[in-house]
Amino acid sequence: MKRTVLFGLLILVSAPELASAQSFFAMRRQRSLILVAGTGTSTYLGELANDGDYLQAKPNLNVGLQMYLSRRIGVRADVTWFQLSGADSKSNEAGRIPRNLSFSSNNFELSAVGMINLYPQGRSFYQRPAFNLYGFAGIGLCYFNPTTQYQGKTYALAPLQTELVAYSRVTPVIPMGGGARFKLGPFVNLTFEAGFRKTFTDYLDDVSTVHHDASKFSDPIAAALSDRRGELNPPQALAPEGTKRGNPSTMDAYILYNVKLEYYLPVNFLEGNGQQKTFKNKRKAFYRYNKRGGMKK
Repeated sequence: MKRTVLFGLLILVSAPELASAQSFFAMRRQRSLILVAGTGTSTYLGELANDGDYLQAKPNLNVGLQMYLSRRIGVRADVTWFQLSGADSKSNEAGRIPRNLSFSSNNFELSAVGMINLYPQGRSFYQRPAFNLYGFAGIGLCYFNPTTQYQGKTYALAPLQTELVAYSRVTPVIPMGGGARFKLGPFVNLTFEAGFRKTFTDYLDDVSTVHHDASKFSDPIAAALSDRRGELNPPQALAPEGTKRGNPSTMDAYILYNVKLEYYLPVNFLEGNGQQKTFKNKRKAFYRYNKRGGMKK
């Protein structure tokens, strides 16, 4: 008799935990869409960058959605904001300092990439490896807007056509790179990622071809920002017509270094969790008392 009572009490105590565990595992099996968010640094590669400078303290922010098509292959869509900058004045090349050009920009990238894992995922996502390496490549679009400071004001350089060239501030990009992923829990990963971006423009920095004589510019601000040698101390003679200003044979590029969190979303996250609603309804019923301490009808 005592054994029967003890067995019955054990079932009553364990039943809520078993039910919760079953619900937990059911939700885990359904989770396939992954929210990705992170931050990091941005490095510019172009005419106004220093040789060997592959890590700059320019910020970036990133958010995206990811899912797996198989146990090794996944896809991801991202939106990234990042900053780039460069200046001849910071160059370690004495020949660049007289050119005296500079830029900074706020940029946006929209990309879609395919990913491949070194180690396969488990049959259910929570059975994934505790550590994994992955590579990625894809396509994207980048909006850029190079600006510079002149006499205490900020000027957008593209509309001024400092090389008498009109160029688009949107360029296709090819993201490629890799990362390391660490499992922090059943629903969360931590990743470290580095991605190189090949662009199809040489105007991320507004520098590409040759200098033009100031008489060819209708806007005096455009003429002043096309050749800034006169701002040096002591001032330098302006470059003659056709003097090399950039290198159009090499396109500009950039690198994004990121630390990201990956969170496996519930399948019904847009509709709300039905179990949470049920729990709230039950909890509300528990506290329906009248002033005398009796249950309300």
